[in-house]
Formats: sequence, structure tokens, C-alpha cells
Amino acid sequence: MRGRGGGGGGGGGERQGQGRRESQRGDGPRERAEGREHRQWGKVDGRESEGVRRREEGKMDSDSGEQSDGDLCPGQESFNSRSLALQAQKKILSKMATMVVANMLTDDTSSEILDELYKASREFTKSKKEAHKIIKDVIKIALKIGILYRNHQFSPDELDTVERFKKKMNQAAMTAVSFYEVEYTFDRNILSELLLECRDLLHGLVEQHLTARSHARIDHVFNHFAAGDFLAELYGDGEEYRLSLRKICNGVNKLLDEGTL
Repeated sequence: MRGRGGGGGGGGGERQGQGRRESQRGDGPRERAEGREHRQWGKVDGRESEGVRRREEGKMDSDSGEQSDGDLCPGQESFNSRSLALQAQKKILSKMATMVVANMLTDDTSSEILDELYKASREFTKSKKEAHKIIKDVIKIALKIGILYRNHQFSPDELDTVERFKKKMNQAAMTAVSFYEVEYTFDRNILSELLLECRDLLHGLVEQHLTARSHARIDHVFNHFAAGDFLAELYGDGEEYRLSLRKICNGVNKLLDEGTL
């Protein structure tokens, strides 16, 4: 009897001692619960503050959750611009998306042009990853500008820039086709200058709407396609480019006839 009583007394003493130690540390059950609650509210408040900050930035440029630009999925060998455009649509447009905007880049003609531009870029850069990133940037730029335009985000002055860009792009497209159809007329400096003028107009158009990342994409795309060495290879005698150039120009011709370009 004394043994059991002594054991119980010892246990009570240990619990009392533990209670005193916890009280001294300020780390009792109540304090631990309050600490957890405080940390949880701190995390929530942090997320809310971050969300408010991002909403107040006001510029449209979000790529969270995507693969690194230009990365191909493991085992992916083929390239399909329609699939890439639809993927970008889901990432960028979210609830703002309309099928009208997406169809700008997923119709058969535009898809074939982008596919052939990818092949030519891959041949020139010797890099699937870089060629993939170039076309991905084309799609992202076009979709974002399409969203801004269809949601009436451009000012009257910016709409004037839109018209100037359309005319300059039309001129570049007609020049590119003419250089293909008429032998010995190709001049890479002329075509390069037209494309760089298109680039500069786009920079001015989205200055108040998109972030530095989008401006970098514009540079990436136009600096590549306007490069004299790339144009010389594309319009050269190499068989690896001739088929792509023919399909590109046939597609561009069709878009010109339809009034799309």
C-alpha cells in the first residue's frame, strides 16, 4: 500500500514540477495553442497582404506555376503550336479568356506558320529549347495584346499605335512574300528594318500595360526574326529552310488575302 501511495505521490510531484517549469518558460498548453494560432494568423495575413499588393500592381504579367520558358516535357520530340497556344491560353487568360482571342493563333493557317517558324528557328539555333521559347513568346505576346485590345484597355493614342503597327506588319509580311516569290530581290536589311520597326511600335503600345518581362519577350522574338544571319539562312539555298519558307509564305499570303495581316 505504501509502495503504491509513494509512487502516486512521486508522479504528482513530477507533474507539479513540470507545470512549474512550463510556467517559468511561458510554454504551457495555453501558450503553445496561442502561439500556433498567432503563427497561423500571421501566415494568412501574409498571404492577404501579398494578394492585395499583386492586385494593386495593375500590370498584366503572370507566369506562376508554368514550366520554365522553353522547357520541353520529358520525352517530347514533336512541336505543335496549336497545343502550345491552348496551354498559354489557360495560363494567361484564365476567366478573361474568350475563344475569339485564342482562335487568333489556333486556326490552321496560323498554326502552320508558327510550326514552320519553329522548325526554321530550331535549325538556325541548333536548339529545340530556344526555338520552343521563341514561339512560346510569340504566342504570349499576341494573347496579351489581344486581351488588352478586346477589353478596351488602349487609349486613343495607343489605338493610333495599333493601326500603325498593323500597317507596318502588313508591309513586312508583303515584303517577306515578295522576296520569296521574285528571285534575286531579297534584301535582308530591308526586311530586318521593317521587323525592328514593328518591335519598337509594340514596345510603345504596351508601355503602360505590361511588365519588363513582356518587353523582354518582345525583344527576344523580334531580335531573333530580324537578325540578318537568320534571314540570310531562311532565304538561302539550303534545302533545310526552303520547304519551311515556302509554307510560311503560302500561309502569310493566305492571311493577307483574308485581311488578317
